[in-house]
Amino acid sequence: MKFNRILMATLLALMIGAMSGCTVKYSFSGASIPLQAQTVSVPYFPNNAPMVAPSLSSTLTDALQDKFARQTKLQLVSTGGDLAFEGEITNYTSTPAAITAAETAAMNRLTITVKVKFTNIYEPQNNYNKSFSAFAEYDATSLLQDVQDSLITEICEQLVQDIFNAAVANW
Repeated sequence: MKFNRILMATLLALMIGAMSGCTVKYSFSGASIPLQAQTVSVPYFPNNAPMVAPSLSSTLTDALQDKFARQTKLQLVSTGGDLAFEGEITNYTSTPAAITAAETAAMNRLTITVKVKFTNIYEPQNNYNKSFSAFAEYDATSLLQDVQDSLITEICEQLVQDIFNAAVANW
């Protein structure tokens, strides 16, 4: 009986010791974030695309900030976060996506491209500087200005998920 208690205490001590050596915390979002990381910075992403939609920059920036606020325990700071993002919108284009037999567009595709620089001060091997693109299609009989707000929201959700995954879903 005494031997079992000693054995259990030893096993418990080993498990606690092994777990204290972990350097990554996990969240329900699947994110793997260094334990030391406390802050994230996501400044405004300017729209430097040749074609500009007025709401795009704020929609994208707000969506990325919201993603980190909702799915991590990191505190949002204006600059110099332990995890830091910088970026710009580099492309916003509408092109035909499906052509009919009469050689007219049946569907159009709105594509948005964002260039993102991500810095993780605790795990620099995870830093990146790359572009992300996403699109949504809409009926060619619709005017872009009539559908662009809903398309921008949909595309930004895709972009934010891709940016988030590239930054903190390293498994």
